[in-house]
Amino acid sequence: MINIEQPTYYTATKKYELSFPSLEADLEADVVVIGGGFSGINTALELAEKGITNIVVLEARYLGFGGSSRNGGQVMAGIGHDLEAIKADVGEDGLRRIFEISDQGAQIIKARIEKYGIDADFRHGYGYMGFNARQEKTLRAWESEFRKLAPHQEIELLTGSGLKRLIGSDAYSCGLLHMGGGHVHSLNLLLGEAQALASYGAKIFEHSPVLEVSYGERIEVRTAKGSVRASKLLWACDSFLNRLEPELHKTTINTYAFQLMTEPLSDELIERISPIRGAYSDIRPVIDYYRVTNENRLLFGSATPFIEHIPGDLKAWNRKLMLKIFPYLKDVKIDLAWGGPMACSANLFPQLGTLSGRPNAFFVQGYSGFGVTPSHIICKVLAEGMSEGSARYDLISLIHHAVIPGKDQFRALMLTGGKCWHQLSGYWTGRR
Repeated sequence: MINIEQPTYYTATKKYELSFPSLEADLEADVVVIGGGFSGINTALELAEKGITNIVVLEARYLGFGGSSRNGGQVMAGIGHDLEAIKADVGEDGLRRIFEISDQGAQIIKARIEKYGIDADFRHGYGYMGFNARQEKTLRAWESEFRKLAPHQEIELLTGSGLKRLIGSDAYSCGLLHMGGGHVHSLNLLLGEAQALASYGAKIFEHSPVLEVSYGERIEVRTAKGSVRASKLLWACDSFLNRLEPELHKTTINTYAFQLMTEPLSDELIERISPIRGAYSDIRPVIDYYRVTNENRLLFGSATPFIEHIPGDLKAWNRKLMLKIFPYLKDVKIDLAWGGPMACSANLFPQLGTLSGRPNAFFVQGYSGFGVTPSHIICKVLAEGMSEGSARYDLISLIHHAVIPGKDQFRALMLTGGKCWHQLSGYWTGRR
């Protein structure tokens, strides 16, 4: 298993030294949030901006302990992996409406940083990379779609010698430059958002794992040394739910992603790797993703493409993938490697809604590896549903959340089968 206590790039370079007490009192609130990652903090901040400020956030460890500090920091377009997978639930018109909001996550991040003066190293520049003619065809379609969503942005498909404007690698045959996307220090972003939330008077508690939840008109959440009674509850634990709520546990399955961080590189080498100093991912069913950091490091990540397992040596495993893209980095030292779980839904689309028969118990989970950017628009929609209601909350909450039977006994086998299927299907969907 992965030692999830090990440092990550984000914990090693965070700029906010925030700390919050553990809960040692019995409190009354309008909303109680379980989970101190992007989902919990973002939804609470959206509610606070609407004037709902009597909020309590409970985090079992420290803010950002989960996926919010175990990711690539990619700021990219889209929600979920394949919108066609939810077409049966929302219809053609619903699919179009969801597509129209799919680009708003990046806009929300940038607006949030500007509004609250968050120091999160945001940088513009994203490359969606392709290896062959099938993927080039897909990227050409994406180019048209992205331009419709963001006509003011620089968006261009690059091939041949022009590809060198985007990336210093001979591994690819094409790439889609999207200057509306980019990358961010995700933990500093989260901590800046938490600081903004606290400024509204919301109460945040760390090292306060939830032991029991009692539902009713007023929901009671109990920890070891305190409790919170609230009119509304939000479950925002994603891959760290730990079976606390059986209904939510049934509809996601945890897989793992792994990242590394190189030693600081020279300006010349960084310029060769990434002329735009940007973030990148390919478009295969299981992607490689990477970006240049403000400290001139390369942060590179991926997941096992076929067989679900945890590599014994994360540095060596990820380094091998990195060298397939950048063989000239063979003498570069790897300073750090880490990983962690991510909760996947059956349709690889985020889940939000309320628990069965419990209209005041909300949840959000299942980003399926794409959480940094989509969480910002998904949680805006969720906050609308928790407050005044909205048509887009109603639409997204319609999406079916399939139960994943046998996940506890056969997790690795089921994920291996799922990965192999997605890799195979990628050939006729233009992703392989």
